[in-house]
Amino acid sequence: MSYEPNTRVTVVDIQMPFLSMVVFMVKAAIASIPAVFILTVIASLFMAILSALFGSGPR
Repeated sequence: MSYEPNTRVTVVDIQMPFLSMVVFMVKAAIASIPAVFILTVIASLFMAILSALFGSGPR
């Protein structure tokens, strides 16, 4: 197996039609909906655990 040093690459320009970019962005927005739902559930569980452990403080 030969050793080849890492080569740095810089992307200067991307040729992408506008309509394709719009479709890509819409797909990305739709794909983010389940991720936001999952993160909300995780945050809610975390806050519920903290609330159960520490309560609302002294009364």
